[in-house]
Amino acid sequence: MESLGELLQQEGAWVLFGGVLAEQLGLPFPALPLLIAAGVLVGTGHLSWSGALMAALSATLLADLVWFLAGRWRGRPVLTLLCRIALEPDACVRRTEDFFRRHGVQSLLVAKFIPGLSTIAPPLAGIVGLGLPLFLLYDALGALVWAASGLGFGLLFSEEVEHALAYSEQAVPALLLTAVIVLPAYVGWKAWHVRRQLRRVPRMTVTELLDKLATPEPPLLIDVRPRLAIETEPGIPNALHIALEDLAHKYAELPRSRDLVLYCACPADAASAQGVMLLQRKGFSRAWPLAGGLHAWRAIVEEPEPVPMIQVERLAI
Repeated sequence: MESLGELLQQEGAWVLFGGVLAEQLGLPFPALPLLIAAGVLVGTGHLSWSGALMAALSATLLADLVWFLAGRWRGRPVLTLLCRIALEPDACVRRTEDFFRRHGVQSLLVAKFIPGLSTIAPPLAGIVGLGLPLFLLYDALGALVWAASGLGFGLLFSEEVEHALAYSEQAVPALLLTAVIVLPAYVGWKAWHVRRQLRRVPRMTVTELLDKLATPEPPLLIDVRPRLAIETEPGIPNALHIALEDLAHKYAELPRSRDLVLYCACPADAASAQGVMLLQRKGFSRAWPLAGGLHAWRAIVEEPEPVPMIQVERLAI
């Protein structure tokens, strides 16, 4: 029977293709270690540079094209789906939308090097109306630099790695066990722990909010979505916009004697729950996330408005 090391040496390009494809589709699978390992195989003569580069590049472009077309056809619900499969719900979208808004199509050149942006950038490009040829050009250039960097790093240290492995044949199985089982298990446990904490934060339903809005002292609504999300999908009327990243610096401006209802448009109300937890740590006792967020509000109170398309010129530098 072939050893695992021999199998990797023989099927390295396919393993690399599958790993990169999985990560770029949004699964919690780290592709960079695979790229580095493939670079080591290139340096030791067990894998060709062109084969490894083409495997990584084709997998990246295939996954990115899928997400780009999904964003073009389905709009923001695609970002909601990505939030559901991300390790940190909503953070993947929240932290990258503003970056993409500021840097536009050129963000695709560095997207693969920035956690979260790698998967979010393609559907965002589709949502904002970026042309397919321009997307493929910048995405291919960015993917080429990313793949070549990972492979090159492994190639650079391939001799040292080969010498180290010569002293212990148990190193490869141990590293594989860590990469395939231990690390994903730890990351999965951490993500589960975070989601569990967020689910424990008490919510206010839309019905309860409507009742309170009819009182002489209505709650203050706070939209914690990123700016790009607000530009593409208007929020609840009269809500104050404070992005979650800004809340830690602006909480002192909020009234402590008034109910505060935070909302987002993300799975499990992740951003609004995080905002409420932050406010509670700062001494606010009357803050709640809106259960179901903007989508729940629209389902009960109003029909969703058409999503405006942002001109590409506004996003490009």
